Amino acid sequence: MAEAKPRVLVVDDDPDLLDLVQRSLSAYGFDVQTHTSALGVSNIVRASEPDFVLIDVNFPALKGDKVVGLARQYAPPGTRFILYSASDEAKLRSLAIASGADGYISKSVQGADLAQKLHAMRLKPRPASQNRNSSPVES
Repeated sequence: MAEAKPRVLVVDDDPDLLDLVQRSLSAYGFDVQTHTSALGVSNIVRASEPDFVLIDVNFPALKGDKVVGLARQYAPPGTRFILYSASDEAKLRSLAIASGADGYISKSVQGADLAQKLHAMRLKPRPASQNRNSSPVES
């Protein structure tokens, strides 16, 4: 029996980036769903139960780092929330820590490198209760 494809929800307001990430991760064995707004992420997470949520931080209405806390309460325990942004790494790391995200990845990471980072993250056990004081994984 084949192992289920890891499910990824990618949230970004750039449709071109969403298309690129969807095509590249799909080619590496991921089941990818996309969404163009920070609004409604909690409902999608509850309905689709993704393994990963890659979320941009810069949305006009609601910042992605704030969505992590809201959506996590509707996610299965194993869902990894990863800030995915072009922000500078120090800012991204700080936001990941403050929001309780499981990690962060720069948008400059694409294709095989992105797939490899997600697969590696999937293999690492996630603490049963992610707390605000634990450091997110630098990816």
